[in-house]
Amino acid sequence: MAVLELDRVSKHFGAIQALNDVSFSLEAGEVVGLMGDNGAGKSTLAKMIAGNFRPSEGSLRMDGKDLVMTRPVDARRHGIEIVHQDLALCNNLSAAANVFLGRELRRGIFPFSVLDYGRMYRRAGELFAELKSETRPRDLVRQMSGGQRQAVAIARTRLSDAKIVLMDEPTAAISVRQVAEVLNLIRRLRDQGITVVLISHRMPDVFDVADRVIVMRRGRKVADKRIASSSPEEVTGLITGAIQEA
Repeated sequence: MAVLELDRVSKHFGAIQALNDVSFSLEAGEVVGLMGDNGAGKSTLAKMIAGNFRPSEGSLRMDGKDLVMTRPVDARRHGIEIVHQDLALCNNLSAAANVFLGRELRRGIFPFSVLDYGRMYRRAGELFAELKSETRPRDLVRQMSGGQRQAVAIARTRLSDAKIVLMDEPTAAISVRQVAEVLNLIRRLRDQGITVVLISHRMPDVFDVADRVIVMRRGRKVADKRIASSSPEEVTGLITGAIQEA
C-alpha cells in the first residue's frame, strides 16, 4: 500500500493556477526526485504535502485514509517532515539544541522544571550515529560544514518518527565532498524505511540516489518514471518542453 497518494490535486491562488490535476503515490522506503523549472509547481506541491496549503481540488490519502491538513503541525502529526533549503537552524546554538528546538526535553515538575541537556545530548548523539554522521551534539552550528548542517536538520525529522521527509534543494551551494555526505544521509533514511522526496535542480544527484523521478512543468505532472527507465537527457527535455510527456 502507498504511504501517501495524491488524487487529481489542483491548487490556484486567485487567477493563478499553480497545480493542475496532479496524481501520484509515494511508497515506503523509496527516494523520489521532484524536478522542474522555476514556477513548475514543485514548491507548491511540497508545501501542500507539508501542510502549508490545502488543495483547491482533489484529495490526499495516507495509508488509504483521507488526509486533511490545515497547518504544518498537522503534517508532522501524520509523520510528514520537511527540511527547508535554508535549514532554519540557529547558528549560535549547539547541534543538539537545534535538533530539539521547539521540542526541548525537560526534567522536574512545572513550573520548576528545567531543560534536560544530558538527555538531549544523548538522544542527538544516537540520531547522528544512526545517520553515520560525524556531527557531534555539542558542536556549534556556525562552525559546521554544509553536510553537517544537513545532518542536524535531518536528525530533527527523526524525533517524530517520520514516514515521509521532503528535502528542498539539500545539495545546493555545498562542496562536492559535502554533496556525497548528504546523498549518503538520504540513502540511510531510505534504508530505515522512510520515504524521501528530493526536490532538486541537480540532475546528477537525482540520478545518483533516487528510485523514481517526477517531472513538473507549468503546474502539471509530465512524467513519473523509474530512474532506470529514464535518462538525464529525457528529463531535461521534459523540463524544457522539448519532450511533452513521458
